[in-house]
Amino acid sequence: MSKKIVVAYSGGLDTSVLLIWLKKRFDVEVIAYCADVGQGEELDGLEEKALSTGASKCYIDDLKEEFARDFIFPMFQAGAIYEGKYWLGTSIARPVIAKGMIDVAKEEGAIALAHGATGKGNDQVRFELSAASLAPDLEMIAPWRMADFRSEFPGRAEMIEYAEKQGIPVQASAAKPYSMDRNLLHISFESGILEDPWYDASGEDFRDMYVLSVSPEDAPNDPEHIQILFENGNPVGLKIDGLSELSGKIGISPLGEENEYTLFSPYGVMMALNFLGGKHGIGRVDMVENRFVGMKSRGVYETPGGAILFDAHRIIESLTMDREVMHLRDSLIPKYSELVYNGFWFAPEREAIQALIAESQKNVSGEVRLKLYKGNVIAAGVKSTQTLYNEDIATMEGGSEEVYNQDDATGFIRLNGLRLRTFSRNRNLQSSVD
Repeated sequence: MSKKIVVAYSGGLDTSVLLIWLKKRFDVEVIAYCADVGQGEELDGLEEKALSTGASKCYIDDLKEEFARDFIFPMFQAGAIYEGKYWLGTSIARPVIAKGMIDVAKEEGAIALAHGATGKGNDQVRFELSAASLAPDLEMIAPWRMADFRSEFPGRAEMIEYAEKQGIPVQASAAKPYSMDRNLLHISFESGILEDPWYDASGEDFRDMYVLSVSPEDAPNDPEHIQILFENGNPVGLKIDGLSELSGKIGISPLGEENEYTLFSPYGVMMALNFLGGKHGIGRVDMVENRFVGMKSRGVYETPGGAILFDAHRIIESLTMDREVMHLRDSLIPKYSELVYNGFWFAPEREAIQALIAESQKNVSGEVRLKLYKGNVIAAGVKSTQTLYNEDIATMEGGSEEVYNQDDATGFIRLNGLRLRTFSRNRNLQSSVD
């Protein structure tokens, strides 16, 4: 009985080369595993390609709904954003892929997992930390950290040449040598010419690179209003003009109707928001980020639906979340975002923080109205039966003296100023002595 290795397979340049190389290098049966997390047409012909490239089997696991429900939505409830710009699209996909891959490895009785992540990147860490949490006894093979693999393939040019010799069709080329990674939340572009941060990735030379969105300059000249219905911190329904037509375009069937909102599954919500965000040039990010392994890297991202969801979620929270609960949760955003970015999704500390976040979202329900216009998500209204906003208290035109008596502010300010007055007097005393 031959030994088996399950390989994380995307059909791209790296993993296509990997299938043949691993089979020859270790003399094993290679099983290709691909998690469908929203790559779209990239999966067309994938099984045939894997089998013709040396795999004995190819699993294509439909995880789109699980990805949206159990990974994207909890992360957006946390308000996670890495280094102020990155919505963690690649980072959050890795644990769901690793989980599915490990399930197949156990079913097949495989001795090892393998991935095509480089020894300089974050993905190697994310895959392997997930495996450490879920399947600590499985061996992990990382060819990019093997000297003989790197000597044969010192760069992408050699891999492209090897693929051409082996008859493996790949999207990368000498003309477009950047790497792409797509899922339901985003698409990323990196490496190649993009490694020079002085190159303007929003310019004409890169117009054809983008997949999910038009440039803000090419977006419609008229704004579009949408409304999102939230329940317990998650988007569950949408209200926009022409929603039935949109459902047909993206191939998503509604779950039903509620209070004039069309209800969708988590996957359906993300697909609809991606379409709308892409139409209006929303969610493009170009940044130099700090990788977990210690270096800086430049990445260009399209996250159209995620950008809308991020803003909408914050808006409904502003109306429904207690101040101290919000500030406590917000204080955890940098830590939570680092945990996701660095690959600690299945770590106990992330799960502990998530439990607090789930508690914080119990009253985050209501409706958010947004205006989408040329790359911008503009707040246009919010309401909720769970609102903590009281116009009678907040108004500058008097309001109820029973709930908030403005005279009380005098004592409030005086008590809060006590330590400041004490400190100032002490400093002045020291200055006079000096």
